[in-house]
Amino acid sequence: MTTTVPRDLSSLTWRKSSHSSGNGGECLEVADGVADTVPVRDSKDPQGPALTFPATAWTAFVTGIRAGRLF
Repeated sequence: MTTTVPRDLSSLTWRKSSHSSGNGGECLEVADGVADTVPVRDSKDPQGPALTFPATAWTAFVTGIRAGRLF
C-alpha cells in the first residue's frame, strides 16, 4: 500500500509532544490527518525538515516508550 504524503506539510495541524517542556529542549511535534503516515518534526524548527513514519511503526515506537522498553 502506498500513501501519498503532501509535499507541503505546513497545511497540516501539528501538536507538540505532551512530554515537551517549555525550556526549549528536545521537543517533537506530530501531525494528524495523513492516512497511514505520521509526520514528525522538531518543534524548535517548524520550517525545517520533517520525517514521516508508517503509522504502525510510530504506534509500536510510542508503545515501546510508554512500556519502558525503549529509552
